[in-house]
Amino acid sequence: MDTTGLKERAEAWRQADPDSTTAAELAQLLEKGDWTELADRFAGDLEFGTAGLRGVLGAGPNRMNRAVVRRTTAGLARYLKAHVPDVATRGVVVGRDARRLSAELTEDTAAVLAAEGIPAHVFPTPVPTPVTAFAALHLNAAAAIMVTASHNPPEYNGYKVYWGNGAQIIPPHDTGIAASIARVEAANRVPLLTPADARAKGLWKDLGNEVGEAYLRAILGLRVHQRGSQTLSIAYTAMHGVGGVWAERALREAGFPRFTAVAEQQEPDGRFPTVRFPNPEEPGAMDLSLATAERVRADLVLANDPDADRLAVMARDADGRMRMLTGNEVGVLLGHYVLTQGTKRARPYVVTTIVSSTQLGDIARALGAAFDEVLTGFKWIANRALERERTEGTQFVFGYEEALGYTVGTVTRDKDGVGAAVVMADLAAWCESRGTTVLGYLEEIQRRHGLYVGGQRNVTLPGAAGAQTIRAIMDAFRASPPKRIGSAQVSAVRDYKQGTGGLPPSNVLAFELEGGGRVTLRPSGTEPKIKYYFELKESLTAGEPLARARERAEGRLARFIDDFIALARERGQPT
Repeated sequence: MDTTGLKERAEAWRQADPDSTTAAELAQLLEKGDWTELADRFAGDLEFGTAGLRGVLGAGPNRMNRAVVRRTTAGLARYLKAHVPDVATRGVVVGRDARRLSAELTEDTAAVLAAEGIPAHVFPTPVPTPVTAFAALHLNAAAAIMVTASHNPPEYNGYKVYWGNGAQIIPPHDTGIAASIARVEAANRVPLLTPADARAKGLWKDLGNEVGEAYLRAILGLRVHQRGSQTLSIAYTAMHGVGGVWAERALREAGFPRFTAVAEQQEPDGRFPTVRFPNPEEPGAMDLSLATAERVRADLVLANDPDADRLAVMARDADGRMRMLTGNEVGVLLGHYVLTQGTKRARPYVVTTIVSSTQLGDIARALGAAFDEVLTGFKWIANRALERERTEGTQFVFGYEEALGYTVGTVTRDKDGVGAAVVMADLAAWCESRGTTVLGYLEEIQRRHGLYVGGQRNVTLPGAAGAQTIRAIMDAFRASPPKRIGSAQVSAVRDYKQGTGGLPPSNVLAFELEGGGRVTLRPSGTEPKIKYYFELKESLTAGEPLARARERAEGRLARFIDDFIALARERGQPT
């Protein structure tokens, strides 16, 4: 290891760091001679990727900190001035969650925008990510920035960027912004205005209640039947995030008075004291929600992640037990509901991703709706919907990705956990009025359109060494695709790195199986993980109980997953 060069880079960064806390952190690492830690922090710049930045808080260019955010904002501002002629009139929306350092990063963002002559429309208190996305459209802003790390652990923060169309950025803007950031001067030389000076010049505009009120009116308008229910009992968790007051107000105004919040998780708290990983999909994250649901005998559990752009759902089965629905099951329910029960459209259109279930596509084709499958990430869903609306006149009604992200209609051009919660409650009330349940409705869909079962396995490999291992696994599968996975014959290989199916190139591989089924693998765009997605379709015999068919399908799926993981280990995945 070249410790001399590393020491020089670290010292230069420390001297340019505008934050005394992270500057002192670097000084301590240098004094200790912790070259392994320093090497990781200076392995490169935190990549401006999927929707901006996301990383562990700390000192150095490969961490989330005030120096990185100031330079990123300067690069973004200069790119906007070069590509959006009226940016100085329209301005940029700036929102934040309640995580550690979110307030400081928001202030830096607005101060740099103001110094560049771009008005910053700033939410003065934490808001859900979908509210910031909504504000971009509502205010006709040139862009929007949301300081959030979504559902990551407490040591993370992030910086999400929206274009003026309300959708997360895609090429060429993401690469153009990244190139602009690379040209920015050292952090301590990035110009910025103090909040007082920026406000005095009209370049810092604190947003009032009007935007939030408009958002709530808009998502209440997404309800299909708009009846509510005086008897349906809903338990809800904000997961220590910012969705609590928004979801409670929206659901109560939607006509659901039997609303019970998980008290221990309702208030924003960036420490996330009751969960290690504030993601509803993680083991244990829903334990308090389940306990609350049993205490009040709730019919439905709705859970947002900390920035409230995702939604998790639990519902009671025929035996009265709460069952967690998968993201694909929720997506199929909401998609089928709005297609069959919502306002009739001349050219209805739904979208999902290449790692989500294929079932929504089958349903759309059966119902005569337009359908697309896009790359992973809601930016692709939103931008593809905008493109087809513009060029073909389709009418977007629903989009989802299996990682608990859904949007109904065009209130936001991003996933919206609060709006989806309102529509899911509306769906549950409609089921109740028909004498059935959410899971009863799901069975109706599965009997008509097929039983699909899926699973996912994530392998976390942190740091530079982990990133190298992930690359090695993908390279090995790409160089030598399996001909069989256990007893299943591979019938086709889809390498999305080559731009398969007209999609932009992406580091994703999919192996399709004879007789139906597939496995898809990709590195995460926001976390140090490699992700594997599995799906099988099961045929039901006439009159067969769904529970029996599901048990058979899940047994097949478990064996299939085990067989694939064994192959992954052979190709370099740690045991």
